[in-house]
Amino acid sequence: MIKASDIGKGTFVLINNQPHVCVDREYVNPGKGSAFVRLRLKNIKTGSVLRQTNKVQDNMEDVSVDYRDVQYLYADAESLYFMDSRSYEQFQIAIAGEEEKKDFLKDGEVYQVVFWENRPLDIKLPTKMVFTVAQAEKAERGDTVSGATKTITCETGLKVKVPLFIKQGDKILINTETLEYQERVNS
Repeated sequence: MIKASDIGKGTFVLINNQPHVCVDREYVNPGKGSAFVRLRLKNIKTGSVLRQTNKVQDNMEDVSVDYRDVQYLYADAESLYFMDSRSYEQFQIAIAGEEEKKDFLKDGEVYQVVFWENRPLDIKLPTKMVFTVAQAEKAERGDTVSGATKTITCETGLKVKVPLFIKQGDKILINTETLEYQERVNS
């Protein structure tokens, strides 16, 4: 059991025998009454989001999970395929519920996958990743408005807004949580 006040972003809990991960947490301490936490919990199996308010002293059932390093192999129309780096066992994760992470996965790269009861639950992406720009429009002379951006496509199909000086073939650093351009990376 875990107290509601101890639940943070990325904590796994069991609600109605379904594993959920905390995606957002807000601690509220009103002037009158007891403190409480507002939680946004994502159901790992269905992808649905549950909003829940708990008093800080409420107990919730936590889920003990296992993190494993796995290599991303490939994807088809329905699943993402991985291989465990230690046992070389291959497994798949349904794309449904992982659509937003699919464009961050690169063939052959190693990622962490969260397992619960020997079933893969979630893919943990690094906070920042380097991508190669596959398609980028050329900036026109005179497009020098402060903060002007354009949309580019990375080698995985990921679309990101970047400054106008970024061109095809450049390597860029992307924040995977906010989907924002961070900087150009020197090769």
